[in-house]
This record gives sequence, C-alpha cells and structure tokens, in this order.
Amino acid sequence: MVDREDTAIEGLSMENVQRGAKSMVRKLSENDWEIPVGHIPNMRVPGRLFVSESLLGDIEPGTIDQIANVATLPGIQKYSMAMPDAHLGYGFAIGGVAAFDVEEGIISPGGVGFDINCGVRLIRTNLQKEEVVPNIKRLTEEFFNNIPAGVGSKSRIRASDKELDSAFLEGAKWAVEAGYGMEADAENCEANGYIEEADPSQVSTKARKRGKPQLGTLGSGNHFLEVQYVDKIYDHEMASTFGLEEGQVTVMVHCGSRGAGHQICTDHLKILSQAVKNYKIDIPDKQLACAPTQSREAQNYFKAMICAANYAWANRQIITHWTRESFERVFGRDSDDLGMDLLYDVAHNVAKLEEHIIDGRKKEVYVHRKGATRAFPAGHPEVPAVYRDVGQPVLIPGSMGTPSFILCGLKEAMNISFGSACHGAGRVMSRAHAKKEFRGQNIKENLEAQGITVRATHPSVIAEEAPGVYKSSSEVVNVVHELGIAHKVARVLPLGVIKG
Repeated sequence: MVDREDTAIEGLSMENVQRGAKSMVRKLSENDWEIPVGHIPNMRVPGRLFVSESLLGDIEPGTIDQIANVATLPGIQKYSMAMPDAHLGYGFAIGGVAAFDVEEGIISPGGVGFDINCGVRLIRTNLQKEEVVPNIKRLTEEFFNNIPAGVGSKSRIRASDKELDSAFLEGAKWAVEAGYGMEADAENCEANGYIEEADPSQVSTKARKRGKPQLGTLGSGNHFLEVQYVDKIYDHEMASTFGLEEGQVTVMVHCGSRGAGHQICTDHLKILSQAVKNYKIDIPDKQLACAPTQSREAQNYFKAMICAANYAWANRQIITHWTRESFERVFGRDSDDLGMDLLYDVAHNVAKLEEHIIDGRKKEVYVHRKGATRAFPAGHPEVPAVYRDVGQPVLIPGSMGTPSFILCGLKEAMNISFGSACHGAGRVMSRAHAKKEFRGQNIKENLEAQGITVRATHPSVIAEEAPGVYKSSSEVVNVVHELGIAHKVARVLPLGVIKG
C-alpha cells in the first residue's frame, strides 16, 4: 500500500527544491519563527514554526507552505503552527497543530492524517538493565512471535462485529473489560483511552473489513515495540512521580488504527472533497478538503475519526497485554511482580474538542494535532490524578537506535501551542529515498554492534527507518523544553526493537 503521507513528501519537496526555508520565515525569538500573513494569498493568521536555527535547515520549503496553507482556513484561531519535528505531509504538515472555532471554523481530515491516533505508550518494569540484557534476544524473539507485525498482518483475535463496535465505541476501556489488561491502564491513557461521540454507522463496510482482522497488530512503517532502559534522569522529583529511576527497563509501544483508520480517512476525504466545493470554501491545496464544523459532512467524519481513535487505543491495549505475557514467559514471573504498569499513553494524530483561553476568554475549539502530542500542565482536569501535581507525561520516541524522552506538560504550552508538543524526531528523508540510501542488513549489524537487537519482517523495513532518515531526537526535544512547552524528565535508550 502506498503511504499517502510519503507521496506528499516526494512531490512537494521536488516543487520547492529551489527555495530556502530560512528566507521564508522571520525570527521572533530563539526557537520561534513566524511565517507572515501574505506569504501566500488569503492567510487569515500568521504561521508559527517552533524550531531551532540548526533544525530550520532540515525544514523543506514545502513544509513552510503547508503551514501557511492551513492559515487560510476559515475560523482558524491565533495561528497555524508546527513543531520542531515538522516535515511534509498530506495537506497539513506532519507536526502541525491548528485550532478552529466551533461555529465559524472547519474540520479537515488532512489535519489528522491517515493513521488516526497513531500514538505511543510507555510501560514501566521493576527490572534493571543488567537483568534484561542477557535475555534481550530471546525477549525480542518472543515479541516477534507473540505480537503480529508487518503490512497486512492479522491478529490472533477473531473479533466479531459486536467486538469491533465495542472497540470503536469504548477503546482501551473495552479491551480492559475483555481481559486485555487492568483498570489502571485505561485511567493512564489520554482521554482515559476513549473519546465519546463515536458513531460506528459512519464507518464503511470496507473499513470494518480491514479493521476486523487487525485488532491487536503492530503494523508497519515507523511503528515499533521497543525495550529500553532509563539512562538519564533530568528531574528526579518528577521522575519519582512517574515511577522512573536510572537503569530501569521500560517498554514503548508505537502504533495506530491500522487499516480501519486509513480507510476511514480515505472514505471521508472523498466526501469532504465534494463538500469543500458545495460550501464554497476556497482552499489553496486540494489535500486540505474540509467542511464547516457543524455541517453533516464534518460531524460524520469527526464521529468516524473517533471510532478509529478508539480502535487505536484498544489496539495498543491488546498489544500491552501480550507484551506482559512475553515478559512473563521469558522471566518466569507474573507481570504484577515485574511491576509492568502503564505509565501513560498519548495520541499523535487526532482532532478533539477542547477548551482553551483565546483573547482572554475560555473558548471551545476543534484542535487538530497531526504528528503532535498533547502536553497539558499540572492542575488540568484531564491529567490523571496521579500526575496532576506535575503535569501530563509527554512521550517523545526517537528513531530506531536513538534516544526517546519522557517529559511533562507545562502551563506555557497552553499559551504557546494549545497544549501541544512534538511527537518524535521527524523524517528528513522519504522511505523510497531511504531504501536507496541504506541497506537494512548493514543497519541491523551496526545497531547490534551497539548492543541493540533488531527484529523486522524484512530488511527493507529497517532501511526505511534507519536512524539517518530522522532528525536528532535530542535537538527536537530541547526545543520544546527550552520554549517551556514541556519539561524534560528522563531519557531512555533502546535495548531491543521489533518492526513491522
């Protein structure tokens, strides 16, 4: 299956190869750049790019144009923005964030993406690095055998239509009630692992057919399951609240809504591509297909998108259950005894109705986060009680073989970015280019020389996700830390990873 986001990367970068990103933006302060109104016609608000000067060189001019394009959409609030991991995507830049008025704004699938609620979760253990290293090859093999991965992979679960509807409606909550985890798992997910107002009747037969056999599968592309260890603590008090200490082994799961989410996006894009004409909305790029927030077309998409988001939370929950089982088999101990609690789970690709302060007053807006992580601060009612005194855990994965980070959301994020942070390192090379540039077997051998065990369905998958195709995760994370969007708590390094 062609990756629609990658197609956008290839096409738009070629169109803009002659232009430099730096000449298109104005520096406001360190790590904060403005794309002025007038960069393209009909911009309603400025664009904002949160990036260091060194990372600005990795931003394609086409990404700048995509941020500006979003700024032309009706009802956009404050500005169109992008995080330091920003790169070209379908319609919206990946790393893009935008909020739209509930009455005068729009809802756009391009602001969410095809992999709805692609997200990441972190599972703690009470194991130390030295206990796991001798078992890492066996553990990685156990994951690979126990958790279906790869393009078109099928689940060990034979989900019924009723169970599929339950996943669409109740996400992680349903998965826990079905025996795939514990109650605290759902409590420690963004939105408690499901969003209300899902409507399975807005999900096509084709999307259901694709989603039914994939519930409980890792998928392909940049999705992974990684065994890590905490190698650095930046804030010991916050790390203690998060249950983290140096040398501790953790597990990170990164995946989304699989074929169900992709098909839901595809189906509703067709409808909204017509709706944008019917409602006479002038858009500079057909990939920004949208409809007024309260229109039937927009609300039908929104309710279907929620189904996919909930499916993704159920998917990650089932994978978490099988991850615990894999540890139990390898270490001969119950997962409770191994301390395998879910630290947190965050969505990367989602649109949500949220309350924010705009122009000095509280206002409900539809926040689109596409390749961006929610980063709510201490005291916010949507932060789980266990973390409410410090702020929401913000999980930012690195690329294969590079550091990942745990941060916590800060109050300033609500002023700067609608409570949003970056979601990863950010690609600087398309998958097609990566396969020409790298050889999977060579990358695998290099990683294993560093003590990192890698297992994938095919060497080309490793080539596509080679560390060299991504920005520095450390540099990207430093930007949101220095801006005061999120505060660094801990850094984790990989020991073993499985890819689809």
